[in-house]
Amino acid sequence: MTDKQQTGAAAGAPSSDVAQAAAGGGLPPPVRALAEADFSAVALSFGAAGFSVAEPADGIITLRRAVATGQPARPAVLISVGVHGDETGPIELVAYLLDALAQEPAMLAVDLMLCVGNIGAIRQAKRFIDADLNRMFRAERGSLAGTAEAARADEMIAATSAFFKDAGAERWHLDLHTAIRPSYYPTFAIVPDLIADGAKAQLIGWLGEAGIGAIIMNPASAGTYSYYSAEHHAAAGTTVELGRIGTLGQNDLSQFEEARVALDRLLRGQPAGEAARKPHVFKVARNIIKLSDGFTMAFGKETQNFTPLTRGQEIARDGDTIYTVQHDEELVVFPNPDVRIGLRAGMMVVRVS
Repeated sequence: MTDKQQTGAAAGAPSSDVAQAAAGGGLPPPVRALAEADFSAVALSFGAAGFSVAEPADGIITLRRAVATGQPARPAVLISVGVHGDETGPIELVAYLLDALAQEPAMLAVDLMLCVGNIGAIRQAKRFIDADLNRMFRAERGSLAGTAEAARADEMIAATSAFFKDAGAERWHLDLHTAIRPSYYPTFAIVPDLIADGAKAQLIGWLGEAGIGAIIMNPASAGTYSYYSAEHHAAAGTTVELGRIGTLGQNDLSQFEEARVALDRLLRGQPAGEAARKPHVFKVARNIIKLSDGFTMAFGKETQNFTPLTRGQEIARDGDTIYTVQHDEELVVFPNPDVRIGLRAGMMVVRVS
């Protein structure tokens, strides 16, 4: 039986771009359903197979199965897509995986929570409605507290807390994104440094299996969803950048193939495959925070991720403050001078292995 509660600013009828593409036959049914946060067919299939199915909010579904007394708890896996509404490739990737599992639901070997993040933005083919949803998973939101994304984050936080409340020790959160700009590493991941060593090693092994080229170990939260789940629910959480942004229904799914295989293997409980490569590992040297409207960067926001800078080179100016490179080499990730005041305008990293 499905328990569904329609709440929040992101809920509502499918609109504009998604609906038009669907009406014109432009989206395959699994992709259309996930983009529209329609889990009806999935809920029916898994419910008939004996799973406990719940939809605690629009765009969120949980699939659980009871285990026999004395048996170990099933791994708890949270997969999130569409936290940025214009990052559509992971929606297609997960849509096809979910559709395949729904054809043989007994093959799902984990308790699964699937979250379609910024539904309102997806329906309008926009990155966000009022503000960046992936900065809302923090206690203090300041002037952003009344935004649509703040309300949506509250729904996601509540559902995440409920999902992990009685979960076993093995907990995953894979928050799947695609990058706006080119990158020296087409695929990379941000991993919270506070994850327990064993779970962190397992996660890094999976990222290698998924073909991820670089990992950034992050010591402090920027308000992201994956850092929230790692900090508050002991999940092996990561933000994964899987190539470049594309139009819904027109993504080059070949760029996600290694990640697709690794994710399918995880959900089916199959033995880990051999890592496609050993990712290069970086650590955050510091975050560049925009403090005023006078903030400028020494390079454009189109600069590639992992562009190297040398000691003493200017990074940004903010009034009388000048940010310069402090190590022999630092690489810039996510440069964006157009963020709101108080948010991260760039991340400087150094390679450790």
